[in-house]
Amino acid sequence: MKCMRKKTTGPERGKMYINPVKRVGLMIILLTGNFYLLRAQFSVDAQYRNRFEVRNGYKGLAPADRVPAVFISQRTRISVAYETSQLRVRFTPQDVRVWGDEQLSSSTGVFGNPSSLDLFEAFLEIKTGTTGWLSVGRQQLVYDNQRILATRNWNQNGIAYDAVVYKWQPEGWKIHMGGSWNSTGQNSGNNFYDPSRIKSLNFLWVNRTLKAGWDLSLSHVASGTTKSANENRLYFRHTTGLFTTYKAGRVNAMANGYLQSGKNQNGEKVRACLLDVEASYRVGLLTPGVGISYLSGNSNTETGRNADHLFDVLYGGRHKFFGGMDYFTNIGPNTNQGGLADCYYFLDLTFSEKINLKNAGHYFRLAKNNSFTPDDKNLGYENDLVLKYRFTGWGALEWGYLFFLPMASLKTIQGVADPGFSHFLYLQLTATPSLFKN
Repeated sequence: MKCMRKKTTGPERGKMYINPVKRVGLMIILLTGNFYLLRAQFSVDAQYRNRFEVRNGYKGLAPADRVPAVFISQRTRISVAYETSQLRVRFTPQDVRVWGDEQLSSSTGVFGNPSSLDLFEAFLEIKTGTTGWLSVGRQQLVYDNQRILATRNWNQNGIAYDAVVYKWQPEGWKIHMGGSWNSTGQNSGNNFYDPSRIKSLNFLWVNRTLKAGWDLSLSHVASGTTKSANENRLYFRHTTGLFTTYKAGRVNAMANGYLQSGKNQNGEKVRACLLDVEASYRVGLLTPGVGISYLSGNSNTETGRNADHLFDVLYGGRHKFFGGMDYFTNIGPNTNQGGLADCYYFLDLTFSEKINLKNAGHYFRLAKNNSFTPDDKNLGYENDLVLKYRFTGWGALEWGYLFFLPMASLKTIQGVADPGFSHFLYLQLTATPSLFKN
């Protein structure tokens, strides 16, 4: 490119002068040479969630003389994402705290909060071939209706997994397979691990749209745990099942069924099952629906039994199923290994795109009786009323009032002979603004 030297004297003498037309040409060359960078997308998103709660019987029947607990919890997340046609990267630190949980360090006011920062997500995805992606790092595993693998979003901390996942999507199919291996640190020997946590999680998920409105998924999860904190041997529980959804006009239906085999962490054979069926029909603004969930339990709890028949919901949603009072988040101890049957209904009233009111009722029973459970299988009735108001595209308010009416069997299982009225109220503010996007 030919440059002309402008005839000047004094301080400006010796400076380069480029013709304006040639300047435009130079810019075009530079932009063309960096076209790959122009195709990249960079975004910064935030999530802020406050929840005010009044607990008097949440997660367990309230004794008559208990004073209700009142507190405010807060989740703060910021997600940084970068994406090109060959690479995706996401990094999400989060802070979870309860207002006033200050302990040691001093700050403005009375005390400063102790450190509560954590890493919720940190992964990258690399393009492989024309339809495949390899995802490595801490990431959410969310599949189907979140029955077995879920993000468990009610929990302020949420759930993410350190895993490697390969995602292959040939025409009409979605096939994901992944695995994880967890350790206590950079150890020199042995692979000891907390028996209450996952040592190894491996899964396969295959999804196919059979026709418009009808989806079918097959999944298999192999989860390995140790018997104690000082043993290397792993026992794998295998969970295999189908999930399907059907939508046609005003009808919406869902069903899933899972079988469990392998061994529990005590080395016993596992023979258990789960079944969910739900259907709803929209009539104007109102959508009524009914459903049933069944988790098998143990009728024999003696040593030397043939198999363990208690279904383990693994890493699936809790608050989303079995009622919002969260009485049955850990089925084994919550039912004395009896398993659970949940017959429920809901009435979903959508006033507008911004306002939704839903009432759901659950009637709970034991799936099986055993030597640890009462003879009466009936546990009680729960009612959940939730109002949601989306005041903008990035913000919403949610109000909920829930109560539980227990039967004598649940009082016996929980060891609360004379409970008061067990109820739970919350108000939640959620904001998810996009801070930057190029």
